[in-house]
Amino acid sequence: MSEWSKGFWAMIVVCVTWGLSPLFYHMLSDVPVIEVLAHRTLWSLVFFVGILAAQGRLADFRQVLFGPYFLRLAFAALVISVNWGIFIWAVKVGYVVESSLGYYIFPLLAVVMGLVFFGEKLNAAQAVAVLIAALAVVLLTWGLGVAPWISLSLAFSFGLYGVTKKTLPVGPVLSVACEVAILAPLALGWLLLQKAQLMPDALTQPVVFGADAGQSMLLAASGIITAVPLVMFSYASRRVEMSTLGLMLYLNPTLQFLCAVMVFGENFTGWHMMAFAMIWAALAIYSASAVLKGRAELRRNA
Repeated sequence: MSEWSKGFWAMIVVCVTWGLSPLFYHMLSDVPVIEVLAHRTLWSLVFFVGILAAQGRLADFRQVLFGPYFLRLAFAALVISVNWGIFIWAVKVGYVVESSLGYYIFPLLAVVMGLVFFGEKLNAAQAVAVLIAALAVVLLTWGLGVAPWISLSLAFSFGLYGVTKKTLPVGPVLSVACEVAILAPLALGWLLLQKAQLMPDALTQPVVFGADAGQSMLLAASGIITAVPLVMFSYASRRVEMSTLGLMLYLNPTLQFLCAVMVFGENFTGWHMMAFAMIWAALAIYSASAVLKGRAELRRNA
């Protein structure tokens, strides 16, 4: 099997894992969102430290964690934890349709963020795609009488995470390990306060981990569900061109959408249908533009 094929199939595993993750987190619906988020953080750290130890890179880990990029790593950790928390909450309360829409919007929002933060240029096709996506959000807001805040929050938080990561001269595995290490003291502190029942009454809930064997195993597995796809994404990104990776990432929200409608039976209104159709059209235009641009660059470099 060629290196490109290995990267391609690794990316398929990544997208399928992310796309079907609502099924996993739905099994944790009875666990408080912050407890799930805390365990996801702590067990991810255990996994990443194990990988870095096996690679003999713990010294690099300490150097990056306490180095000059700490503030940027801390901001990345903050926005990705917000993204994780909103996604887990959306699964818990039955808004997976909205979460899938957020991850459809993200690639188009990334184009705008590239323009705002890095001065990247929009070609005509990209501008049309972004305009159609914006109109879809406006249509959905008007039809439902409320803005799709879950979708927009997921798209913006992941977009800010991408912008921050773009400015970090640190490899993906090392940077994510540092991010969860920064979040780990907060996660551990929350769990200890929750265990000691020292939280305010509105937040006082019994600790699930250790009380139920099945859900304890799921909470521990959340670290693997988080860390393994990120490692495989890093593997794939070194072997497959970015235009292909970008197109493959649409498999994630597509599977989320199918989980929401076909498995969870979430409400999918006519307004949702029109908005999704517009988003899919925008992504088709954007994807075609990306493919044509990639082919043009290959011809120039030939």
